[in-house]
Amino acid sequence: MKIEADRTFRNALFLALAAAVCAALVVLPPPASLAQTIAKAVDAATGKPAYPASVQGGEAAMSALGVLAFCLILWVTEALPFHITGMLSLGLLTFLKVGKYKEIISTGFGNDIVVFFIGVLLLGAFITKSGLGKRISTVILSVTGNDTRLIILGFLIAGTLLSMWITDMAVAAMLMPLARAILREEGAEPMKSNFGKGLMIAVAWGALIGGIATPAGTGTNPVAMQFLASMADIHLTFLDWMAYGIPSALLILGPAWGILLAFFPPEMRKLKVSKEKLREELRDMPPMNREEKLTLAVFVLTVLIWILTPLLQKPLGMVIEISLPALLAACLFFLPGMSRTKWKEVEGDVDWAGILLIVSGLSMGTYLYKTGAAEWLAVILLGRIGSVPLFAQLFLVTLGVCLLKVVFSSNTVTATILIPLIIGLGKALSLNVSAITLAAGLTSSLAFILVTSTPTNVIPFNAGYFGIKDMAKAGLVLTVVASLVIAVTFLVVGGIRGDF
Repeated sequence: MKIEADRTFRNALFLALAAAVCAALVVLPPPASLAQTIAKAVDAATGKPAYPASVQGGEAAMSALGVLAFCLILWVTEALPFHITGMLSLGLLTFLKVGKYKEIISTGFGNDIVVFFIGVLLLGAFITKSGLGKRISTVILSVTGNDTRLIILGFLIAGTLLSMWITDMAVAAMLMPLARAILREEGAEPMKSNFGKGLMIAVAWGALIGGIATPAGTGTNPVAMQFLASMADIHLTFLDWMAYGIPSALLILGPAWGILLAFFPPEMRKLKVSKEKLREELRDMPPMNREEKLTLAVFVLTVLIWILTPLLQKPLGMVIEISLPALLAACLFFLPGMSRTKWKEVEGDVDWAGILLIVSGLSMGTYLYKTGAAEWLAVILLGRIGSVPLFAQLFLVTLGVCLLKVVFSSNTVTATILIPLIIGLGKALSLNVSAITLAAGLTSSLAFILVTSTPTNVIPFNAGYFGIKDMAKAGLVLTVVASLVIAVTFLVVGGIRGDF
Protein backbone atom coordinates (compact mmCIF):
# COMPACT_ATOMS: atom_id res chain seq x y z
CA MET A 1 0.00 0.00 0.00
CA LYS A 2 2.82 2.36 0.94
CA ILE A 3 4.69 1.52 -2.26
CA GLU A 4 1.61 2.40 -4.31
CA ALA A 5 1.19 5.69 -2.43
CA ASP A 6 4.85 6.56 -2.98
CA ARG A 7 4.53 5.79 -6.68
CA THR A 8 1.42 7.97 -6.96
CA PHE A 9 3.16 10.85 -5.18
CA ARG A 10 6.24 10.50 -7.40
CA ASN A 11 4.18 10.48 -10.59
CA ALA A 12 2.17 13.51 -9.42
CA LEU A 13 5.42 15.41 -8.82
CA PHE A 14 6.68 14.63 -12.31
CA LEU A 15 3.34 15.65 -13.81
CA ALA A 16 3.53 18.97 -11.96
CA LEU A 17 7.13 19.44 -13.11
CA ALA A 18 6.18 18.71 -16.73
CA ALA A 19 3.32 21.24 -16.58
CA ALA A 20 5.59 23.88 -15.01
CA VAL A 21 8.31 23.44 -17.65
CA CYS A 22 5.69 23.60 -20.41
CA ALA A 23 4.22 26.81 -18.97
CA ALA A 24 7.68 28.38 -18.61
CA LEU A 25 8.54 27.73 -22.25
CA VAL A 26 5.19 29.05 -23.45
CA VAL A 27 5.57 32.40 -21.65
CA LEU A 28 9.26 32.89 -22.42
CA PRO A 29 9.99 35.24 -25.34
CA PRO A 30 11.28 33.36 -28.39
CA PRO A 31 15.09 33.50 -28.79
CA ALA A 32 16.27 35.75 -31.60
CA SER A 33 17.86 32.75 -33.33
CA LEU A 34 14.47 30.99 -33.44
CA ALA A 35 12.72 33.97 -35.03
CA GLN A 36 15.58 34.34 -37.52
CA THR A 37 15.50 30.65 -38.44
CA ILE A 38 11.78 30.86 -39.19
CA ALA A 39 12.06 34.15 -41.08
CA LYS A 40 15.00 33.03 -43.24
CA ALA A 41 13.68 29.56 -44.11
CA VAL A 42 12.77 29.25 -47.78
CA ASP A 43 10.92 26.42 -49.49
CA ALA A 44 13.39 25.07 -52.05
CA ALA A 45 10.59 24.00 -54.39
CA THR A 46 8.71 27.30 -54.57
CA GLY A 47 11.29 29.87 -53.47
CA LYS A 48 8.71 31.29 -51.05
CA PRO A 49 8.93 31.48 -47.22
CA ALA A 50 8.84 27.98 -45.75
CA TYR A 51 6.60 28.96 -42.83
CA PRO A 52 3.27 30.85 -42.92
CA ALA A 53 2.79 34.28 -41.36
CA SER A 54 0.89 32.72 -38.45
CA VAL A 55 4.08 31.17 -37.03
CA GLN A 56 6.46 34.06 -37.77
CA GLY A 57 7.98 35.48 -34.60
CA GLY A 58 8.33 32.09 -32.92
CA GLU A 59 5.46 32.18 -30.38
CA ALA A 60 3.81 29.08 -31.88
CA ALA A 61 7.20 27.33 -31.94
CA MET A 62 7.72 28.05 -28.24
CA SER A 63 4.31 26.58 -27.47
CA ALA A 64 5.17 23.48 -29.50
CA LEU A 65 8.47 23.21 -27.64
CA GLY A 66 6.57 23.48 -24.37
CA VAL A 67 4.38 20.55 -25.37
CA LEU A 68 7.49 18.62 -26.43
CA ALA A 69 9.16 19.24 -23.05
CA PHE A 70 5.95 18.23 -21.25
CA CYS A 71 5.86 14.93 -23.13
CA LEU A 72 9.59 14.23 -22.79
CA ILE A 73 9.51 14.57 -19.00
CA LEU A 74 6.54 12.22 -18.72
CA TRP A 75 7.93 9.75 -21.27
CA VAL A 76 11.38 9.56 -19.66
CA THR A 77 10.01 9.27 -16.10
CA GLU A 78 7.08 7.04 -17.17
CA ALA A 79 4.85 9.01 -14.81
CA LEU A 80 1.93 8.31 -17.16
CA PRO A 81 1.39 5.57 -19.74
CA PHE A 82 3.13 6.55 -22.99
CA HIS A 83 -0.07 6.70 -25.02
CA ILE A 84 -1.90 8.82 -22.42
CA THR A 85 0.94 11.34 -22.55
CA GLY A 86 0.59 11.36 -26.33
CA MET A 87 -3.13 11.98 -26.08
CA LEU A 88 -2.56 14.86 -23.64
CA SER A 89 -0.20 16.45 -26.17
CA LEU A 90 -3.09 16.76 -28.64
CA GLY A 91 -5.13 18.72 -26.10
CA LEU A 92 -2.19 20.96 -25.22
CA LEU A 93 -1.45 21.73 -28.87
CA THR A 94 -5.07 22.79 -29.21
CA PHE A 95 -5.34 24.87 -26.01
CA LEU A 96 -2.05 26.64 -26.76
CA LYS A 97 -3.36 27.43 -30.27
CA VAL A 98 -0.47 25.73 -32.07
CA GLY A 99 -3.08 24.43 -34.51
CA LYS A 100 -6.77 23.84 -34.95
CA TYR A 101 -8.19 20.86 -33.10
CA LYS A 102 -9.66 19.02 -36.12
CA GLU A 103 -6.45 19.49 -38.10
CA ILE A 104 -4.30 18.26 -35.21
CA ILE A 105 -6.47 15.17 -34.76
CA SER A 106 -6.74 14.38 -38.47
CA THR A 107 -2.96 14.61 -38.89
CA GLY A 108 -2.56 11.49 -36.77
CA PHE A 109 -5.88 9.67 -36.54
CA GLY A 110 -6.73 10.38 -40.16
CA ASN A 111 -3.54 8.70 -41.29
CA ASP A 112 -3.59 5.32 -43.02
CA ILE A 113 -0.77 4.20 -40.71
CA VAL A 114 -3.50 3.12 -38.25
CA VAL A 115 -4.77 0.52 -40.72
CA PHE A 116 -1.22 -0.61 -41.45
CA PHE A 117 -0.52 -1.42 -37.82
CA ILE A 118 -3.81 -3.19 -37.23
CA GLY A 119 -3.21 -5.38 -40.28
CA VAL A 120 0.39 -6.25 -39.40
CA LEU A 121 -0.42 -7.01 -35.76
CA LEU A 122 -3.32 -9.27 -36.77
CA LEU A 123 -1.06 -11.10 -39.24
CA GLY A 124 1.43 -11.73 -36.43
CA ALA A 125 -1.34 -12.96 -34.14
CA PHE A 126 -2.53 -15.50 -36.70
CA ILE A 127 1.02 -16.78 -37.26
CA THR A 128 1.32 -17.44 -33.53
CA LYS A 129 -2.16 -18.89 -32.92
CA SER A 130 -2.20 -21.12 -35.99
CA GLY A 131 0.95 -22.97 -34.89
CA LEU A 132 2.96 -21.73 -37.84
CA GLY A 133 5.33 -19.91 -35.47
CA LYS A 134 6.05 -23.11 -33.53
CA ARG A 135 6.74 -24.97 -36.77
CA ILE A 136 9.20 -22.26 -37.84
CA SER A 137 11.00 -22.52 -34.48
CA THR A 138 11.37 -26.30 -34.82
CA VAL A 139 12.85 -25.87 -38.29
CA ILE A 140 15.48 -23.52 -36.82
CA LEU A 141 16.85 -26.15 -34.45
CA SER A 142 16.80 -28.86 -37.09
CA VAL A 143 19.06 -26.64 -39.22
CA THR A 144 21.46 -25.38 -36.51
CA GLY A 145 21.93 -28.77 -34.89
CA ASN A 146 23.28 -29.02 -31.34
CA ASP A 147 26.31 -26.69 -31.61
CA THR A 148 25.67 -23.91 -29.07
CA ARG A 149 27.47 -21.27 -31.13
CA LEU A 150 25.44 -22.13 -34.22
CA ILE A 151 22.24 -22.14 -32.15
CA ILE A 152 22.93 -18.53 -31.11
CA LEU A 153 23.51 -17.66 -34.77
CA GLY A 154 20.36 -19.56 -35.75
CA PHE A 155 18.24 -17.53 -33.34
CA LEU A 156 19.77 -14.29 -34.64
CA ILE A 157 19.03 -15.27 -38.25
CA ALA A 158 15.54 -16.57 -37.49
CA GLY A 159 14.66 -13.45 -35.53
CA THR A 160 15.96 -11.26 -38.34
CA LEU A 161 14.08 -13.07 -41.11
CA LEU A 162 10.81 -13.24 -39.16
CA SER A 163 10.82 -9.64 -37.96
CA MET A 164 11.18 -8.37 -41.51
CA TRP A 165 7.47 -9.12 -41.81
CA ILE A 166 6.16 -9.48 -38.26
CA THR A 167 6.58 -6.86 -35.52
CA ASP A 168 9.80 -7.42 -33.59
CA MET A 169 7.98 -7.75 -30.26
CA ALA A 170 5.88 -10.63 -31.64
CA VAL A 171 9.03 -12.36 -32.92
CA ALA A 172 10.73 -12.07 -29.53
CA ALA A 173 7.60 -13.49 -27.90
CA MET A 174 7.64 -16.36 -30.39
CA LEU A 175 11.31 -17.30 -29.97
CA MET A 176 11.80 -16.73 -26.22
CA PRO A 177 9.85 -19.82 -25.04
CA LEU A 178 11.87 -22.03 -27.38
CA ALA A 179 15.16 -20.54 -26.13
CA ARG A 180 14.06 -21.00 -22.52
CA ALA A 181 13.09 -24.62 -23.17
CA ILE A 182 16.56 -25.32 -24.60
CA LEU A 183 18.28 -23.71 -21.61
CA ARG A 184 16.16 -25.58 -19.06
CA GLU A 185 16.80 -28.87 -20.84
CA GLU A 186 20.54 -28.21 -20.63
CA GLY A 187 20.42 -27.10 -16.99
CA ALA A 188 21.81 -23.64 -17.83
CA GLU A 189 21.77 -21.57 -14.65
CA PRO A 190 20.10 -18.12 -14.92
CA MET A 191 22.50 -15.15 -14.61
CA LYS A 192 25.52 -17.51 -14.54
CA SER A 193 25.37 -19.36 -17.86
CA ASN A 194 27.11 -17.54 -20.70
CA PHE A 195 25.14 -19.66 -23.17
CA GLY A 196 21.95 -18.49 -21.47
CA LYS A 197 23.00 -14.85 -21.67
CA GLY A 198 24.08 -15.04 -25.31
CA LEU A 199 21.02 -16.98 -26.45
CA MET A 200 18.46 -14.76 -24.73
CA ILE A 201 20.12 -11.55 -25.92
CA ALA A 202 20.17 -13.09 -29.42
CA VAL A 203 16.36 -13.43 -29.18
CA ALA A 204 16.12 -9.66 -28.68
CA TRP A 205 18.85 -8.59 -31.10
CA GLY A 206 17.67 -10.78 -33.97
CA ALA A 207 14.18 -9.31 -33.77
CA LEU A 208 15.54 -5.75 -33.57
CA ILE A 209 17.92 -6.22 -36.50
CA GLY A 210 15.24 -7.68 -38.77
CA GLY A 211 12.88 -4.88 -37.83
CA ILE A 212 14.87 -2.36 -39.88
CA ALA A 213 14.77 -4.40 -43.10
CA THR A 214 11.26 -3.57 -44.34
CA PRO A 215 8.55 -1.00 -43.51
CA ALA A 216 6.54 -3.83 -41.93
CA GLY A 217 9.32 -4.73 -39.51
CA THR A 218 8.60 -2.25 -36.74
CA GLY A 219 6.37 0.71 -35.97
CA THR A 220 8.99 3.41 -36.47
CA ASN A 221 9.58 2.55 -40.13
CA PRO A 222 6.24 3.73 -41.53
CA VAL A 223 6.41 6.70 -39.12
CA ALA A 224 9.67 7.77 -40.79
CA MET A 225 8.13 7.25 -44.24
CA GLN A 226 5.08 9.29 -43.28
CA PHE A 227 7.17 12.19 -41.99
CA LEU A 228 9.29 12.15 -45.16
CA ALA A 229 6.17 12.27 -47.32
CA SER A 230 4.37 15.01 -45.38
CA MET A 231 7.33 17.21 -44.47
CA ALA A 232 9.83 16.74 -47.28
CA ASP A 233 7.58 15.50 -50.13
CA ILE A 234 9.76 12.40 -50.43
CA HIS A 235 7.64 9.35 -51.15
CA LEU A 236 9.42 6.04 -50.59
CA THR A 237 8.04 2.71 -51.79
CA PHE A 238 8.29 -0.58 -49.93
CA LEU A 239 11.18 -1.57 -52.22
CA ASP A 240 12.96 1.76 -51.69
CA TRP A 241 13.13 1.03 -47.97
CA MET A 242 14.16 -2.60 -48.53
CA ALA A 243 17.02 -1.53 -50.80
CA TYR A 244 18.74 -0.01 -47.76
CA GLY A 245 17.12 -1.96 -44.93
CA ILE A 246 17.82 -5.53 -46.01
CA PRO A 247 21.57 -5.08 -46.71
CA SER A 248 21.94 -3.15 -43.44
CA ALA A 249 20.19 -5.88 -41.44
CA LEU A 250 22.11 -8.75 -43.04
CA LEU A 251 25.46 -7.02 -42.60
CA ILE A 252 24.79 -6.35 -38.90
CA LEU A 253 24.10 -10.05 -38.25
CA GLY A 254 27.74 -11.17 -38.44
CA PRO A 255 29.10 -8.54 -36.02
CA ALA A 256 26.17 -9.19 -33.64
CA TRP A 257 27.04 -12.90 -33.52
CA GLY A 258 30.74 -12.18 -33.04
CA ILE A 259 30.07 -9.70 -30.22
CA LEU A 260 27.79 -12.16 -28.39
CA LEU A 261 30.41 -14.91 -28.61
CA ALA A 262 33.17 -12.51 -27.49
CA PHE A 263 31.24 -11.26 -24.45
CA PHE A 264 29.45 -14.53 -23.60
CA PRO A 265 31.46 -17.55 -24.87
CA PRO A 266 29.22 -20.59 -24.25
CA GLU A 267 30.44 -22.82 -21.43
CA MET A 268 29.24 -25.87 -23.38
CA ARG A 269 30.12 -26.73 -26.97
CA LYS A 270 27.22 -29.08 -27.70
CA LEU A 271 23.71 -29.66 -26.40
CA LYS A 272 22.89 -32.94 -24.69
CA VAL A 273 20.37 -33.75 -27.41
CA SER A 274 21.85 -35.00 -30.69
CA LYS A 275 21.40 -33.54 -34.17
CA GLU A 276 19.47 -36.64 -35.14
CA LYS A 277 17.00 -36.14 -32.27
CA LEU A 278 16.37 -32.54 -33.31
CA ARG A 279 15.71 -33.58 -36.89
CA GLU A 280 13.50 -36.41 -35.67
CA GLU A 281 11.33 -33.88 -33.80
CA LEU A 282 10.80 -32.01 -37.06
CA ARG A 283 9.92 -35.21 -38.92
CA ASP A 284 7.48 -36.18 -36.17
CA MET A 285 5.55 -32.93 -36.41
CA PRO A 286 2.10 -33.45 -37.91
CA PRO A 287 1.42 -32.09 -41.41
CA MET A 288 0.45 -28.43 -41.65
CA ASN A 289 -3.16 -28.00 -40.61
CA ARG A 290 -5.72 -25.88 -42.40
CA GLU A 291 -5.10 -22.80 -40.24
CA GLU A 292 -1.35 -22.92 -40.83
CA LYS A 293 -1.77 -23.26 -44.59
CA LEU A 294 -4.24 -20.38 -44.71
CA THR A 295 -2.00 -18.14 -42.60
CA LEU A 296 1.04 -18.96 -44.75
CA ALA A 297 -0.92 -18.21 -47.94
CA VAL A 298 -2.18 -14.84 -46.66
CA PHE A 299 1.31 -13.97 -45.40
CA VAL A 300 2.96 -14.78 -48.74
CA LEU A 301 0.27 -12.89 -50.68
CA THR A 302 0.73 -9.80 -48.49
CA VAL A 303 4.51 -9.82 -48.92
CA LEU A 304 4.21 -10.28 -52.68
CA ILE A 305 1.87 -7.29 -53.02
CA TRP A 306 4.26 -5.15 -50.97
CA ILE A 307 7.22 -6.16 -53.13
CA LEU A 308 5.39 -5.92 -56.47
CA THR A 309 3.67 -2.61 -55.71
CA PRO A 310 5.70 -0.61 -58.31
CA LEU A 311 4.69 -3.09 -61.03
CA LEU A 312 1.03 -3.31 -59.99
CA GLN A 313 0.23 0.39 -59.67
CA LYS A 314 0.31 1.26 -63.37
CA PRO A 315 -1.94 -1.53 -64.71
CA LEU A 316 -4.36 -1.03 -61.83
CA GLY A 317 -4.38 2.73 -62.36
CA MET A 318 -4.07 3.48 -58.66
CA VAL A 319 -1.55 4.22 -55.93
CA ILE A 320 -1.04 1.27 -53.58
CA GLU A 321 -0.09 2.56 -50.13
CA ILE A 322 1.77 0.13 -47.86
CA SER A 323 -1.29 -0.03 -45.61
CA LEU A 324 -3.52 -1.51 -48.34
CA PRO A 325 -1.98 -5.04 -48.41
CA ALA A 326 -2.11 -5.08 -44.60
CA LEU A 327 -5.79 -4.10 -44.74
CA LEU A 328 -6.54 -6.87 -47.24
CA ALA A 329 -4.67 -9.43 -45.15
CA ALA A 330 -6.63 -8.53 -42.01
CA CYS A 331 -9.94 -8.83 -43.88
CA LEU A 332 -9.10 -12.10 -45.65
CA PHE A 333 -8.86 -14.05 -42.40
CA PHE A 334 -12.45 -13.22 -41.45
CA LEU A 335 -14.19 -13.84 -44.78
CA PRO A 336 -16.72 -16.73 -44.84
CA GLY A 337 -15.00 -20.10 -45.21
CA MET A 338 -11.56 -18.76 -44.26
CA SER A 339 -10.03 -18.92 -40.75
CA ARG A 340 -11.92 -20.56 -37.90
CA THR A 341 -10.31 -18.11 -35.47
CA LYS A 342 -12.78 -15.49 -34.24
CA TRP A 343 -12.12 -11.78 -33.86
CA LYS A 344 -12.41 -11.95 -30.06
CA GLU A 345 -9.54 -14.46 -29.98
CA VAL A 346 -7.08 -12.07 -31.66
CA GLU A 347 -8.27 -8.54 -30.83
CA GLY A 348 -6.21 -8.64 -27.63
CA ASP A 349 -3.05 -9.06 -29.73
CA VAL A 350 -3.55 -5.66 -31.36
CA ASP A 351 -1.51 -3.10 -29.41
CA TRP A 352 -4.14 -0.38 -29.26
CA ALA A 353 -2.06 1.67 -26.80
CA GLY A 354 0.84 1.58 -29.25
CA ILE A 355 -1.41 2.78 -32.06
CA LEU A 356 -2.63 5.68 -29.94
CA LEU A 357 0.96 6.64 -29.17
CA ILE A 358 1.92 6.51 -32.84
CA VAL A 359 -0.96 8.63 -34.14
CA SER A 360 -0.62 11.24 -31.38
CA GLY A 361 3.12 11.30 -31.98
CA LEU A 362 2.57 11.96 -35.67
CA SER A 363 0.46 14.98 -34.82
CA MET A 364 2.99 16.40 -32.38
CA GLY A 365 5.95 15.79 -34.69
CA THR A 366 4.13 17.43 -37.58
CA TYR A 367 3.37 20.58 -35.60
CA LEU A 368 6.92 20.78 -34.29
CA TYR A 369 7.87 20.92 -37.93
CA LYS A 370 5.11 23.29 -39.07
CA THR A 371 5.96 25.88 -36.42
CA GLY A 372 9.68 25.90 -37.24
CA ALA A 373 10.63 24.45 -33.84
CA ALA A 374 12.05 21.25 -35.35
CA GLU A 375 14.33 23.11 -37.76
CA TRP A 376 15.62 25.43 -35.04
CA LEU A 377 16.32 22.58 -32.59
CA ALA A 378 18.03 20.52 -35.27
CA VAL A 379 20.35 23.35 -36.26
CA ILE A 380 21.29 23.96 -32.61
CA LEU A 381 21.89 20.30 -31.78
CA LEU A 382 23.35 18.96 -35.02
CA GLY A 383 24.15 22.00 -37.13
CA ARG A 384 27.87 21.27 -37.35
CA ILE A 385 27.46 18.01 -39.26
CA GLY A 386 26.80 20.05 -42.40
CA SER A 387 30.55 20.68 -42.68
CA VAL A 388 31.58 17.01 -42.73
CA PRO A 389 31.40 14.47 -45.61
CA LEU A 390 28.24 12.45 -46.25
CA PHE A 391 29.68 9.30 -44.68
CA ALA A 392 30.42 11.16 -41.43
CA GLN A 393 26.94 12.74 -41.53
CA LEU A 394 25.32 9.32 -41.84
CA PHE A 395 27.49 7.81 -39.11
CA LEU A 396 26.92 10.68 -36.67
CA VAL A 397 23.16 10.72 -37.29
CA THR A 398 22.79 6.94 -36.83
CA LEU A 399 25.06 6.83 -33.78
CA GLY A 400 23.31 9.85 -32.26
CA VAL A 401 19.88 8.32 -32.72
CA CYS A 402 21.01 5.00 -31.21
CA LEU A 403 22.52 6.69 -28.17
CA LEU A 404 19.48 8.93 -27.66
CA LYS A 405 17.38 5.78 -27.35
CA VAL A 406 18.95 5.45 -23.92
CA VAL A 407 16.91 8.54 -22.96
CA PHE A 408 13.71 7.80 -24.90
CA SER A 409 12.01 4.68 -23.54
CA SER A 410 10.09 3.91 -26.72
CA ASN A 411 10.96 3.37 -30.38
CA THR A 412 7.95 5.40 -31.42
CA VAL A 413 8.85 8.24 -29.07
CA THR A 414 12.37 8.25 -30.53
CA ALA A 415 11.05 8.42 -34.09
CA THR A 416 8.41 11.02 -33.22
CA ILE A 417 10.92 13.39 -31.64
CA LEU A 418 14.03 12.89 -33.75
CA ILE A 419 12.83 12.36 -37.31
CA PRO A 420 11.16 15.79 -37.66
CA LEU A 421 14.38 17.28 -36.23
CA ILE A 422 16.50 15.43 -38.77
CA ILE A 423 14.25 16.52 -41.65
CA GLY A 424 14.40 20.10 -40.40
CA LEU A 425 18.18 19.88 -40.17
CA GLY A 426 18.55 18.49 -43.66
CA LYS A 427 16.41 21.22 -45.19
CA ALA A 428 18.10 23.98 -43.20
CA LEU A 429 21.63 22.90 -44.14
CA SER A 430 20.79 21.71 -47.69
CA LEU A 431 21.81 18.15 -46.83
CA ASN A 432 20.47 14.98 -48.45
CA VAL A 433 17.20 14.84 -46.53
CA SER A 434 16.12 11.39 -47.66
CA ALA A 435 19.52 9.84 -46.87
CA ILE A 436 19.93 11.12 -43.32
CA THR A 437 16.24 10.71 -42.47
CA LEU A 438 16.07 7.15 -43.77
CA ALA A 439 19.25 6.37 -41.83
CA ALA A 440 17.69 7.88 -38.70
CA GLY A 441 14.49 5.90 -39.33
CA LEU A 442 16.40 2.64 -39.65
CA THR A 443 18.24 3.16 -36.38
CA SER A 444 15.40 4.55 -34.27
CA SER A 445 14.35 0.99 -33.41
CA LEU A 446 17.86 -0.43 -32.83
CA ALA A 447 17.68 -0.54 -29.03
CA PHE A 448 20.73 -2.72 -28.39
CA ILE A 449 21.83 -1.08 -25.13
CA LEU A 450 19.02 -0.70 -22.59
CA VAL A 451 16.58 -3.45 -21.70
CA THR A 452 13.89 -0.88 -20.92
CA SER A 453 14.08 0.82 -24.33
CA THR A 454 11.60 -1.58 -25.93
CA PRO A 455 9.30 -4.49 -24.97
CA THR A 456 11.28 -6.57 -27.49
CA ASN A 457 14.17 -6.54 -24.98
CA VAL A 458 11.97 -6.95 -21.92
CA ILE A 459 10.47 -10.25 -23.16
CA PRO A 460 13.74 -12.28 -23.10
CA PHE A 461 15.01 -10.29 -20.09
CA ASN A 462 12.04 -11.50 -18.05
CA ALA A 463 13.25 -15.07 -18.54
CA GLY A 464 15.97 -14.18 -16.01
CA TYR A 465 19.11 -15.33 -17.84
CA PHE A 466 20.88 -11.98 -18.31
CA GLY A 467 21.11 -8.68 -16.46
CA ILE A 468 20.82 -5.07 -17.58
CA LYS A 469 24.61 -4.64 -17.46
CA ASP A 470 25.14 -7.73 -19.63
CA MET A 471 23.08 -6.29 -22.46
CA ALA A 472 24.43 -2.75 -22.02
CA LYS A 473 28.12 -3.63 -22.32
CA ALA A 474 27.66 -5.79 -25.42
CA GLY A 475 25.01 -3.48 -26.87
CA LEU A 476 27.23 -0.40 -26.70
CA VAL A 477 29.80 -2.10 -28.93
CA LEU A 478 27.16 -3.32 -31.38
CA THR A 479 25.63 0.17 -31.53
CA VAL A 480 28.88 1.69 -32.79
CA VAL A 481 29.44 -1.18 -35.25
CA ALA A 482 25.85 -1.02 -36.54
CA SER A 483 26.15 2.75 -37.11
CA LEU A 484 29.27 2.20 -39.21
CA VAL A 485 27.59 -0.63 -41.16
CA ILE A 486 24.52 1.49 -41.94
CA ALA A 487 26.65 4.47 -43.03
CA VAL A 488 28.69 2.28 -45.40
CA THR A 489 25.56 0.54 -46.71
CA PHE A 490 23.92 3.87 -47.51
CA LEU A 491 26.95 5.12 -49.41
CA VAL A 492 27.29 1.95 -51.47
CA VAL A 493 23.60 1.30 -52.16
CA GLY A 494 22.90 5.01 -52.70
CA GLY A 495 25.75 5.19 -55.18
CA ILE A 496 24.54 2.13 -57.09
CA ARG A 497 20.96 3.40 -57.21
CA GLY A 498 22.05 6.96 -57.99
CA ASP A 499 20.07 8.34 -55.05
CA PHE A 500 22.98 10.47 -53.84
